Amino acid sequence: MKHSCVQKILLAAVLAVYTALFSVSCYTPSPLYGTWADNSGSKITFMDDGTYSSSIVNTAGAVTLYSGTWTVLDNVLIFTKRSGSTIDTEWDIRGSMLYLNWVDDYNETKALTLYHITK
Repeated sequence: MKHSCVQKILLAAVLAVYTALFSVSCYTPSPLYGTWADNSGSKITFMDDGTYSSSIVNTAGAVTLYSGTWTVLDNVLIFTKRSGSTIDTEWDIRGSMLYLNWVDDYNETKALTLYHITK
């Protein structure tokens, strides 16, 4: 009886360690983490806590600052601005370049090609 209880505790401990190791080994950091920028001055920084900050240069050359949270669902990047509005955009990384469409507060879309400048 005593051995049966010890075996159950040992089995539970082994399963807990195995589950923890499996969970950690499956974690893959997002390729989006870090700062991305282009030559016109637009920049987006993705933090690992799910927040972002950005400065986007519009077609008239004015810079607008945004911040909020971001998530990825399949190939869709979802920015939730502090104002409450969202941007849902397809995204792609090729090499060290990020491609996405940014929709500003005036509903104007800007295609961005950003270079990964810091991780």
